[in-house]
Amino acid sequence: MKISFNRWWVVIGAVLVQLCIGGVYTWSLFNQPLSDAYGWDSNGVYLAYSMVIFIFALTTIVSGRLQDKYGPRKIATIGIILYSLGLMLTSTAESLWQLYLYYSVISGVGIGFVYVCPLSTCVKWFPDKKGFITGIAVGSFGLGGFLFNSFIQSFIASVGVSKAFFYQSVIYIIIGLIGAQLLRQPKVNTEEVSSKIINDNEFTVTQMMQTKSFYLIWFIYLTGTITGLLVIGLARDIGIDVAGLAPAVAANAVALAAIFNAVGRITWGILSDKFGRLRVISIMFVLTAIAVGLLSTITPNAWLFFGIVAMIAFCFGGFLAVIPPLTSDYYGIQNLGANYGLVYQGYGIAALVGPMLISLVGGFRSAFLIAALLTIVGLLLSLFVKPPLKLKKTI
Repeated sequence: MKISFNRWWVVIGAVLVQLCIGGVYTWSLFNQPLSDAYGWDSNGVYLAYSMVIFIFALTTIVSGRLQDKYGPRKIATIGIILYSLGLMLTSTAESLWQLYLYYSVISGVGIGFVYVCPLSTCVKWFPDKKGFITGIAVGSFGLGGFLFNSFIQSFIASVGVSKAFFYQSVIYIIIGLIGAQLLRQPKVNTEEVSSKIINDNEFTVTQMMQTKSFYLIWFIYLTGTITGLLVIGLARDIGIDVAGLAPAVAANAVALAAIFNAVGRITWGILSDKFGRLRVISIMFVLTAIAVGLLSTITPNAWLFFGIVAMIAFCFGGFLAVIPPLTSDYYGIQNLGANYGLVYQGYGIAALVGPMLISLVGGFRSAFLIAALLTIVGLLLSLFVKPPLKLKKTI
């Protein structure tokens, strides 16, 4: 007897694995304790976070292709194992190079293997609700940092910063492996799917790269996420330096950013289904430009600062929710893992640009001014994106 598979099990699996790898957003909890425990330079410790974001984004180029070929269950399982193994090894790190190798490289590759699988798989199961379902998947990634925040703080306080990595690895491998087993590809009805997307042509990576829209979307991703990555990764420090808040008060911005990051992913995903991807992308650019522009020009009080952080995180989450279904709309679902893996590199480069801006211009306010200008550039680019025409097949 054939038993039908309910597609919502795939969503549950996606949520579980994304919550686990979303633990990467808790890095701010480790930065100072690691520096204090081992006498490492704080900038050197923070570099581990920038590197893990870049490496996991870079890995999606390979993992996207692999999950298209071998299926999301196998690739996500490998990713969860690598991610947890990296955290376990990080608990033994006694030098910065070990921290970079274990956390940034091994765990980063693991995150990259996992990340694309639930996104691509959920879109294929829900071609009629791509924005909504992508919002749930990436929203879970954003929520992971908030969900595990209190647990990790407790671990650091009770067993020390190094052992906290070990306990994380145990939790993530249990939850993550359960979630990975629920991921599977649907049997796609081509006629049904083609009626749900803007462009029913299926593009290979090579064909996608021959279209102008790919490069526009790539730069939109880059300019749209620079500000969010910068603010989320340094929310506490920004509150102290720019708004003049006490450290204990500024720390609340970390949890606030995590919440609005997750909510934004779901909200903007739903809105993009209703009003169109590019329309909501333009709105997010405008709101982000206003928010970061305020940070670069005024000294906000506590409430205004928290409101600005919330708005930036809210829109940042939206870019991560809307770009995947936009990629599917334009380039099809058959090669979505590989295609989106390449588009996602815009986000990976953005993770490096933010810290570089601060280092080059020597402060938050100047960096925010440049980020505001880049956001306006992204807004202008979004006005020129058009659905691509199908190219001739390439060998």
